[in-house]
Amino acid sequence: MSEWSSGGIYESYVGRWSRLVAAEFIGWLKQPPGQRWLDVGCGTGALTSTILGTADPAAVLGVDPSEGFVEYARQTVDDPRVAFEVRSAAELPDGPYDVVVAGLVLNFVPKRVEALRRMRDIGTTVAVYVWDYAGGMQLMRYFFDAMVEVRPQDREADEGRRFGFCTAEGLERLFGEAGFAEVRTREIVVPTVFESFDDYWQPFLGGQGVAPAYLRGLDVADQEALRDAVRERLPIGADGSIRLTARAWAAVG
Repeated sequence: MSEWSSGGIYESYVGRWSRLVAAEFIGWLKQPPGQRWLDVGCGTGALTSTILGTADPAAVLGVDPSEGFVEYARQTVDDPRVAFEVRSAAELPDGPYDVVVAGLVLNFVPKRVEALRRMRDIGTTVAVYVWDYAGGMQLMRYFFDAMVEVRPQDREADEGRRFGFCTAEGLERLFGEAGFAEVRTREIVVPTVFESFDDYWQPFLGGQGVAPAYLRGLDVADQEALRDAVRERLPIGADGSIRLTARAWAAVG
């Protein structure tokens, strides 16, 4: 199973938290009803479904390079205004679109500035959000901090190191390089509450996403050592629950 193929497993790992961010993000954009939207890297449909439910669009096209994610979105997002296509950020359709959005995608696009330029060419408003991998995305931060402790030789796998641009300043810089004259940014913080350590850890075993794919590549002894190191770091409550927060950075141009 590839790193990005199973929509259901990805939902349990991070898709459910993306939906909380998506609601704040769409509210912040304050777009009028009746717009044509393009959702770049739509994944399992978290942002697409939020657009449909809260922005009163005329139409939404969701595109993603993963056939598995697109199929999951088609099965779970049932609305006559929406369509999904298998496309990468380098193969975006011709516009025009009133709003082009990308949620939790930009860090996985090899040519980010080029992709933003293309979004600018086909969209009147362009907006994105990314996780704050280096600090505020706590469920991932606990994992990678423990990884560096257990396997310091793998520190370059840390998403906080790999995606250093995922800050307000980093997004402003990328948008500027892509030719946007006016850029606004904001942080979005949502609660991520787990009933137990198993509720937290189980999604990491599915192989969907960077951290789960990394974990799957370890031998059993290292997986268990990393699990124990993460458990020791987490703030586990008396009832076994784990109350964290997840921070995303958003930008619009």
